[in-house]
Amino acid sequence: MSTLSLLSGGAAQGLVKALQERFCATTGATLKARFGAVGAMKEALLAGEPCDVMIVTAAMVDDLVGEGLLRAEGRADLGRVRTGVAVKAGAPRPDVSTAAALKAALLAADGVYFPDPVRATAGIHFANVLRRLGIHEQLAPRFRTYPAGAIAMRELAAAQGGAPIGCTQVTEIRYTEGVDCVGLLPPEFELATVYTAAVAAGSKQAELARALIVLLAGDEARALRAAGGFE
Repeated sequence: MSTLSLLSGGAAQGLVKALQERFCATTGATLKARFGAVGAMKEALLAGEPCDVMIVTAAMVDDLVGEGLLRAEGRADLGRVRTGVAVKAGAPRPDVSTAAALKAALLAADGVYFPDPVRATAGIHFANVLRRLGIHEQLAPRFRTYPAGAIAMRELAAAQGGAPIGCTQVTEIRYTEGVDCVGLLPPEFELATVYTAAVAAGSKQAELARALIVLLAGDEARALRAAGGFE
C-alpha cells in the first residue's frame, strides 16, 4: 500500500480531513498528513521531511516552485480564506466590524488566542493588527499563542470562565467545535489568503499526488470548500 505524505497549512485541515477517507478508499493509498503554520511547513520541507503534496499560500508556492522544490505543473488553488474573530460557542458576540469596536472587544477579553505570530500567516497578521490598534504591548500578558490556528481555536473552546477571544483564518474557526465566528476583521485590517496545492519536486508518486490535488481543488469538493470557508 502506498503512503502519500502531505505538508499543509492549518487552513486546509478541515477540507483534507473531510476528504481523506474518500481519497484512501478510491486510491488504496494511505495519507500521512501534517498540519501547521505555513512557515513551519516550509521549514519541514527544507529539512527533508517526506512530502508528496504541499498546501501553503499561493505566494509561498510561487517561491518554492522558483527554488525547484515544488512542481509548477499540476498545482491548483483551493480558494481564498479570510481571517475572522472567534469566541467560545454560546458566549456573547462582540461587535468587531470597525477598528474601534474590535479594539474594545479585545481590551475586554481576558485571554487572546491566536496562532504563532512568527510563522503562521494569520498570527503574523493579527500581531500587526494589534500594533496598528496600539494595544499590542497592553495585551501581551493575555496572549495565548499556539503553533497553528486550529490548536489556538481548540484551546479557546476549552478555556474555562472569563471572556476569551481569538483570531485566525475562518476555515480553522469553522473546523473547530466549541467556537463561534463573530465576524471578519474590519475592512482596513482584512487578510484574505489564497491557498494552493502543489506536488513536491522530489515526490516519487506524482500521479497519486495529483489525484489528491484534483480531489481537493476540483468541482466535486466545491460545496465542501465553500462550507469550510474557502471562497
